[in-house]
Amino acid sequence: MADAVAGRDKCGEPRLVSLPLSRIRVIMKSSPEVSSINQEALVLTAKATELFVQYLATYSYRHGSGKERKALTYSDLSNTAEESETFQFLADILPKKILASKYLKMLKEKRDEDEEENDSDDGSDGDEAES
Repeated sequence: MADAVAGRDKCGEPRLVSLPLSRIRVIMKSSPEVSSINQEALVLTAKATELFVQYLATYSYRHGSGKERKALTYSDLSNTAEESETFQFLADILPKKILASKYLKMLKEKRDEDEEENDSDDGSDGDEAES
């Protein structure tokens, strides 16, 4: 059982999980379908979350530029979320970072395109009405 120990609590007792169970309980209770949470379910959810985060980090490190720099970066995580089919569901949570100036430029281009479409739609409607 010593292999399962992830750390020690304030009293020096071995812990099975590293994540704070009280925070996980709060997150689980935020769902309207959950009325009560069994302690075993709470510990299992915490352990599963730890294993998932560990797998995500390891995968991102191996497939990203982390090996070269010996560091895991946000861009490694966001690239993994975007490129890996397994982690595709995280793409909204881990978006690629862009500069504010680039975002504003993209927004302006989108507005210009929308205005052009609206102008062309208005012009084509007028021709049809005259026919």
